[in-house]
Amino acid sequence: MNFLIADTFSKSLSKLPAQEQAATKVTVFDLQQNPAAPGLKFHRIERSKDADFWSVRVNRDVRVIVHKTAASFLVAYVDRHDAAYAWAERRRIEVHPRTGAAQIVEVRERVEEVEGAPVPRAVPKEALEAHPLFWALDDDALLDAGVPPDWLTDVKAADEDRFLTLYDHLPAEAAEALSAYVDTGTLRAPEPAPEEGADPFAHPDAKRRFRMLDGAEELARALEAPWERWTVFLHPAQESIAARRFNGPARVPDRQARARRSWPCTARPER
Repeated sequence: MNFLIADTFSKSLSKLPAQEQAATKVTVFDLQQNPAAPGLKFHRIERSKDADFWSVRVNRDVRVIVHKTAASFLVAYVDRHDAAYAWAERRRIEVHPRTGAAQIVEVRERVEEVEGAPVPRAVPKEALEAHPLFWALDDDALLDAGVPPDWLTDVKAADEDRFLTLYDHLPAEAAEALSAYVDTGTLRAPEPAPEEGADPFAHPDAKRRFRMLDGAEELARALEAPWERWTVFLHPAQESIAARRFNGPARVPDRQARARRSWPCTARPER
């Protein structure tokens, strides 16, 4: 069984007090050594839309959220009991039907409001006419960009303000592709379709948020957030550069940062 850790876990771990971080790390080490150990108390997240989400007790109040299947065991999140359960109830871990990448997807039907902005159930015609931010993109194009099927309606209804709100609720590859489209009027070419049976966690987009761990030493390094989190979870472009051999000093352009600085803009692609 593959043992993985998600960047959402690293981020949430870093927000806990030091004593609770230490206790959480002990629990995660125990999970890696033997997920079936009798001392680990698993409870299914009954209200989650994803039946594979479970909680593991760290202490009286802190819970680790794990996602376990026959093929993988993923450490996904940690927080106080109620907040940890709420996180799991609002998310699914699934394979994107077009890209083949494993994604953490917010459950669309449970997100009644996104930071105070009502979420429409359908795209009114007048909204598309008044705010045609993605007017030229059909469902196939949005799926190619990694947008989860549940969020197609919201993306198609988005003006610039709305997209700013949606940005952090979308998987990173989808948010970045749409941001680049707003900036340039061009949507990135889709990646080749994955081979049948390909590991969804090995997809370049999945590897930016999930890390497969081989042993206790690698797990220890992954748990040392926040600086070491950057060295573990790499953007696909960063990973290709990090693995390349150079004969001397090399300058690496930060395309992602440049794209974020230039967006949002008021320009629209020409009709």
